[in-house]
Amino acid sequence: VLEDAHGKIITIPIASLSAADQQFVKEKHRHVHDLNSAITKEATPQSGNRTENIIRWGWMLLLLSGILIFFYRNFKKSRHKYVLPILSATAGLTLFGFSSDIIKSMQTAPETLDSAFAPFRPNINTYWDNTYFYVESKGIPVTHQMMVGISNHGWQQQVPIPQCYTGSNAWPIPLNPVMATNPIPVDSIHFTRGAIAIAANGVPIFNVHTNTGVDSYLDGQLDNYGGHCGRADDYHYHIAPLHLYSFTTQNLPIAYGLDGYPVFGSVEPDGSAMQSLDANHGHNYNGKYHYHGTPAAPYMIARMAGQVTEDATHQLIPQAAAHPVRPSLTPLNGALITACTSNGTGNGYQLDYTRNSNQHSVQYSWNTTGQYSFSYFTNGNLDSNRNFNGFVQCNVPTGIQQPSEIVTLNGFSILPNPNNGTFRVQLNRPSEEKDVKTMSIYNLQGQKVWESHQFQRNIENQELPGGVYLLKIQLNTHILTSKFILH
Repeated sequence: VLEDAHGKIITIPIASLSAADQQFVKEKHRHVHDLNSAITKEATPQSGNRTENIIRWGWMLLLLSGILIFFYRNFKKSRHKYVLPILSATAGLTLFGFSSDIIKSMQTAPETLDSAFAPFRPNINTYWDNTYFYVESKGIPVTHQMMVGISNHGWQQQVPIPQCYTGSNAWPIPLNPVMATNPIPVDSIHFTRGAIAIAANGVPIFNVHTNTGVDSYLDGQLDNYGGHCGRADDYHYHIAPLHLYSFTTQNLPIAYGLDGYPVFGSVEPDGSAMQSLDANHGHNYNGKYHYHGTPAAPYMIARMAGQVTEDATHQLIPQAAAHPVRPSLTPLNGALITACTSNGTGNGYQLDYTRNSNQHSVQYSWNTTGQYSFSYFTNGNLDSNRNFNGFVQCNVPTGIQQPSEIVTLNGFSILPNPNNGTFRVQLNRPSEEKDVKTMSIYNLQGQKVWESHQFQRNIENQELPGGVYLLKIQLNTHILTSKFILH
């Protein structure tokens, strides 16, 4: 059973293959079995959570301090030069073992980040290495209409063109964020170019201040969802995308800062009311730091809580880059955008606006060779045409990307897979079993066909017809999903 890049399932009888191909399949099957076995071994419970490790570390420090004081008081001063180095070396080796556990526990699990972006697949794709969690997208939202509502002095004649935030140009989120000693403010001076965060739907989020120092939201430069287009005709938000909670759950982040810290809405990850915020517009909660998005200034991130690098152009690096296909334009005073709709074939848009009591529109599209065509109309009459040579549009990869180390992308294993409706579910972190709120099975049409309100290790659903299904596990703070095949 194979799944191609478009999600189509292909079934090939093994008996129809040549002897050499049958042997190849058997070797692959054995390899997959070995990988699953390795994952099972890796999924053993960790030696306590972060709080437990910190407590153990504190007791060890106290114990070692007591031993040091005892020897210092009871040994002759002449022997201190021998005793103290031995005790120091012993303490250092012991603390190194404990501190390595604590440092490891402070790292962000890739599955935790992945659950925030999962509701917006297949329009985004994610993968990771040991340093960064990567988000691939076209930067175009599919959950709302763009550009509508930009006021009479805020439109700079840019239009939404899908970008290629893929491969080496994907959005990088640090997996091991480090709190900054002196957080850099997100103001009219710093980070006035480029993004400071990436929304869960794959749309970048910029500083709310423009390069002229004004609040783009209060100045009427943003559409009804807090976004507009930049000089590269790249669509992006400037305020917290709180509207995304219509498509996800409140205990998941709606965005991640490019410093590695998540952005939540009006409630905490456990569903409780938002607590008081610090100068960064965030806080520590249950031992982890995150920001909050609000309808009023500073909207999302007031200062970058994590350590980041700002280059000479006032851009946070590293980050993905947009690619312009035409020269940037100037503000069109008096214009009010009323609609921005797809051309129906997926390779262009029509943007409508009013100005001086006239109806105007811009119709634009692109072809497979990277040529972009623009047509300008006034009251339905063609004014002019312009063509530009730009980049060739790309596709967001689909399916699971292979991480750099052995770990299941979705946080749990389904064994066996494929199966006949009877299978076992094994969480990578068995300690999370108690945190499971619901387990649900969906078919490819999005219909829920089974549900449990507690964790079930063994599932039997032999009455379901054969096909591909999605198992979704809702925990207190994140969602895990994985496909399985029923034959």
